[in-house]
Amino acid sequence: MTGANGLLGRNSIQLLCDEYEVYAAVHIMPREPVDHVKYIMLDLSEQWSVEELPSNLDVIIHLAQSSRFREFPEQSPDIFNVNISSTARLLDFAWRTNVKKFVYASSGGIYDSSETALDEDSSIVAHSQLGFYLGSKLCGEVLVQNYSQLMDVTTLRFFFIYGAGQRRTMLIPRIIDSVSDYTPISLQGNDGLRINPIHVSDAVLAIKKLLKMAGSHTINIAGPSTLPLKKIAETIGDVIGRKPVFDYIGGEPMDLIGDTTAMKRLLHTPQILFKNGIKDLI
Repeated sequence: MTGANGLLGRNSIQLLCDEYEVYAAVHIMPREPVDHVKYIMLDLSEQWSVEELPSNLDVIIHLAQSSRFREFPEQSPDIFNVNISSTARLLDFAWRTNVKKFVYASSGGIYDSSETALDEDSSIVAHSQLGFYLGSKLCGEVLVQNYSQLMDVTTLRFFFIYGAGQRRTMLIPRIIDSVSDYTPISLQGNDGLRINPIHVSDAVLAIKKLLKMAGSHTINIAGPSTLPLKKIAETIGDVIGRKPVFDYIGGEPMDLIGDTTAMKRLLHTPQILFKNGIKDLI
């Protein structure tokens, strides 16, 4: 597994190591390594060799993404190396070593916004408007799909994962900090865009179920609660005892709601409502 130090990676290896032999590729060793997990030091943003990887893997779960994704164009080489180049090298390694399944973490952000829930066949944002980071995730999807005749490949499009220990630069922690500091939260329209964020524990249960499923798939991974940003901030405010401050700006909100029909049918029905799950992160 790559990206094993991230929110999704940390929680995934903790769940999987009881049943599987887990190798975790990390840029730096975690302060609290998970017992029975074998760590591999691997910086995907630099030159690295596939010889550092074990040659007897059954599954590769590629969760890594560049931590510099907001720093375009200054950090575009870092984004490219982690999100595109490393994906291509891992796919080639998987084919050459007879890996049975390749799992790729993409983003629901590649979809065009819509007032209705977006399923896996919904339209993608025009390439000229995707931006460098989301463009790199879509490029990764194209690379992965080309190997579907050689092994089982699955692309998981995640929608706003949240959970304890998440980086403060991500959306939900940023909203928490804004509410806590009385920093105005910008809203388009009366309530802002609507999203259905997923708690990390629901996301990792979907990954675990996927490991026993045959075939190649593209599946949205999103939560059970569809909420506008205003309601998200107010829910956070109720927990921490502070009233959010809003800045209402012009324009219509751009909703980004993941349809979870395929997720519930094939993998896992998300259980954790936002009003309960947010307490872990706070």
